[in-house]
Amino acid sequence: MFRVSAPGQRRLLAGLSLVLARLCCCSAAAANVPNIAVYFGTKTRYEEVNRHLLRDVLAVNASVLKPPPTERCSPVHLTAVIRHGSRYPTVKNVRRINRLSELVRTEASRAPGGWLLDLQSRWETWYTEDMDGQLVTKGREELQQLARRLASLFPSLLSEENVRKRRVSFVSSSKHRCVSSVEAFQEGLWQHWGPSGETPAYSHRVEDELMRFFERCRGFVEGVENNRTALLEVEKFKHGEQMEAVRRRIAEMLGLPFHRLTPDLLEAAFFLCSYELSIKSLHSPWCFLFSETDAKVLEYKSDLKQYWKRSHGHAISSLASCPLFHHVFRTLDKAGRPRRSTEAAPEPASILVGHAETLLPLLSLLGLYKDETPPTASNYQSQHGRTFRTSRIVPYAANLLFVLYDCQRGPRLQMLLNETPLRFPDLPEDAPLYRDVRAAYRHLLDGCDFHTECEGRAGGRGPSTEL
Repeated sequence: MFRVSAPGQRRLLAGLSLVLARLCCCSAAAANVPNIAVYFGTKTRYEEVNRHLLRDVLAVNASVLKPPPTERCSPVHLTAVIRHGSRYPTVKNVRRINRLSELVRTEASRAPGGWLLDLQSRWETWYTEDMDGQLVTKGREELQQLARRLASLFPSLLSEENVRKRRVSFVSSSKHRCVSSVEAFQEGLWQHWGPSGETPAYSHRVEDELMRFFERCRGFVEGVENNRTALLEVEKFKHGEQMEAVRRRIAEMLGLPFHRLTPDLLEAAFFLCSYELSIKSLHSPWCFLFSETDAKVLEYKSDLKQYWKRSHGHAISSLASCPLFHHVFRTLDKAGRPRRSTEAAPEPASILVGHAETLLPLLSLLGLYKDETPPTASNYQSQHGRTFRTSRIVPYAANLLFVLYDCQRGPRLQMLLNETPLRFPDLPEDAPLYRDVRAAYRHLLDGCDFHTECEGRAGGRGPSTEL
């Protein structure tokens, strides 16, 4: 009789679970996805950015790792800064959704039929305030699947032994959706390795100084977040020509007086389409309200907010991320330096889970996604080719990866965003020498002091909140 060893059984079970996961994914991919799903800004699903995941959620493309082919290189460290997965609406958006639902149910006057009948008589709001941004099942799956892909891509770093012996660090924001996400990531690792007969031990530490630095930066809070003039471009666009045209068209479709469909309620209808898709994989009747042209306008309004609040619009927004920037490079320094035989090995991986507003300032500090012409309320028509698209940069489960390689000529560093190679500005290689990366950011490594930037320049870093 053929017998399988215990390790073999674990590999067999892991393989079966992989097949089942892929079958489930194929079924989900067959669902009818609205054509506006790629324009939801920070509420975009991860698979809209990586379309191959619609076919196989565990697909791994090893070709994205790009050390020079002429050198023998091996990965020695991974730092991953990850956004939490798909979540429920926050209290603010739940209240808007409920106001919108009541307005359409009681005042929409078009002859009901098709999707409008669904909105008025069949669709019922099911969102409650106690949901308040908590991680949904889909969000847990996104982090589990990401963990399994990264474990396949970096088997020597995210190994069972490294995690079990606490060599891999796990850090989270204090928000429940982030804590749930870091736990889901660890669950995904254990799923990848297969059942061991032991109860997995999950561990993480909460460090808001790293993952929610924006709350502690007085210059940002006073100069941007609580400054009514800081987001002037957003307010001007919100009441400008393009947004007014979308509002007027949607109000007419619903048979509502124009003034009753406020910009906030218009956005709530757009978000409802995104929530129903990301939470329940449903093509909601709310989606039929919006054309692709409408969706691009609403995406631009969202991008304006993120640009002027969290990115290049105000220097202090990116400088607030100095603590996270220094943490990443200190970790890379330790992993890349030569060590004596008596020294403990550096950690093979560091997993940090936060928010879109954790990632955007860091990406901006690194000099990424800075278009030659900033987006404003008046240049929408010329911004269609912009690189600053939050739908593509920070969807749910967005991830910024730093991969350090040990190579013949010295350590090399590669950066990936959402599992896709991303070059450092002004450096021509996919994986430049680490010393060249440090030289490129020398001004930040020698400066970028949180206290100086955030306490010493309150409101003073003008033009050059939570997701």
